[in-house]
Amino acid sequence: MKITVQTTVSAPIEKVWKCWTNLTDINGWAFASSDWEADAQENNLQVGGNFKTVMSAKDKTASFDFIGMYTEISEYEKIAYDMEDGRHVDIVFEAKPQGVTITETFEAEKENSEDVQRDGWQAILDNFKKYIES
Repeated sequence: MKITVQTTVSAPIEKVWKCWTNLTDINGWAFASSDWEADAQENNLQVGGNFKTVMSAKDKTASFDFIGMYTEISEYEKIAYDMEDGRHVDIVFEAKPQGVTITETFEAEKENSEDVQRDGWQAILDNFKKYIES
């Protein structure tokens, strides 16, 4: 099963792309709530390149590694990757007069409900919007 989340960011595509792919910027938005944080450790943005971001609760009670390998890169248009567990993700960036629409489609995992997964990924996308527009 595939799940899709989406937002529109009021910023030029160049800024959106930079904030999505730059290690320092990733640390500012790649988490679902303010009691979590991200530590982007690797982001080799090329086909076959790997990425790793450690997402953890600020109180250190929980953490997980978000790891994958890029399978497609079209600058300012699309990023696709396979996560460490084999699930596939497509991210499409669409420049429009009002900003950039970002659409993420990912394969669901079996542990959590579809709603929990959609809400979590949407919260991270909403946090990206907040980060870039602030």
